[in-house]
Amino acid sequence: MESSLATQHVGAPLTNGTHAKPTYTIIHAEGMWPDDTVEHEIFKSKEGQAYYVNYVQTNLAPTVTEIPKHWSAIDKSLRNQVQGIMLFRLPLTKADLDLFPKLKIVLRMGVGYDRLDRVSLAKRNITVCNIPDYGTCEIADHALALALTLRRGVALHHDMQRFTETPSWLYIPSPLIHRIQAKTFGILGLGRIGMATAMRAKAFGWDVIFYDPYLLNGVDKALGLERVKDTQELFRRSTTLSLHCPCTRETRGMIGYELLSLMPFGSILVNTARGEIVDLDGVERCLKEGNLMAVGFDVLPIEPIPKVGAHPLIQAYRNREEWLMGRMVITPHTAFYSPESYVDIRIKSAETMRDVLIDGGMLNVIRPDQE
Repeated sequence: MESSLATQHVGAPLTNGTHAKPTYTIIHAEGMWPDDTVEHEIFKSKEGQAYYVNYVQTNLAPTVTEIPKHWSAIDKSLRNQVQGIMLFRLPLTKADLDLFPKLKIVLRMGVGYDRLDRVSLAKRNITVCNIPDYGTCEIADHALALALTLRRGVALHHDMQRFTETPSWLYIPSPLIHRIQAKTFGILGLGRIGMATAMRAKAFGWDVIFYDPYLLNGVDKALGLERVKDTQELFRRSTTLSLHCPCTRETRGMIGYELLSLMPFGSILVNTARGEIVDLDGVERCLKEGNLMAVGFDVLPIEPIPKVGAHPLIQAYRNREEWLMGRMVITPHTAFYSPESYVDIRIKSAETMRDVLIDGGMLNVIRPDQE
């Protein structure tokens, strides 16, 4: 939806006496919101400032289920003026960037930025920003919810009661279900979300260990956690393991059979980070071998799940195959979501765009050399 300011001020900057007021043209690519009142409240001039903001929702993909329009669907006259792009799920390639000659800022409205062509952005000196803290609590809560749903047998009993003709009204002996206190909860990546997950797991009584090679020394002491020396030790000791690392050249496809086969018999894997860091072939093999007893995924390597050609493990899950009963839970990349977090996305994205594009600040800026 185009804003009233955008309608009034598209084109050359208006003048204020003998001095031109600058116009900042910013687009929200997908167009997910019913209006732009939140953004314009943040973009309006502060005391002592004078400028106009041409903020436009270009509606390339208002919902995640529809096929997005190409960036070229945006009118060329608007593209030629765009200085800031705010995007949620859309990828941005070199060819896409070439459509925006005046682009200065690209803001990923979320934590990860692996769908952006960082090399091409750096060559154009286009600043990249993200929003690392909008859904921290929701995602940490979701990770624990997946772990508890599997570890306490909620998914298992739910499936058996719902899909068995004459289910018994009795507990099911299973390596899935055991007391969580004094068992080991492992975390790969102790950033904001990983840390929030660690605190929740610790409150439930798990012994929490983590691996994060980029974290400064002493965090483990401050939080009362145990830091392990490498990924092999993390996987070897964790009976429940939650992934919270970004998708980078280093981590893409990192979690495969070699690591998963190290986990103790009856273990659980939870992923609310990025689907591309996990190799589903390795997951399927370890589930069939039994050392990996269950998995809870909010993210998958290919999203949405394709109607044709989905991975065999995903097909088995959707076909409710008996061997996978109660051992797999999938949510559709919604760990971040709550009505409150959706508002946070809007506010924090607009605040970051304003700080960097208009005020010349460095809020949430991702350095070109940063993974």
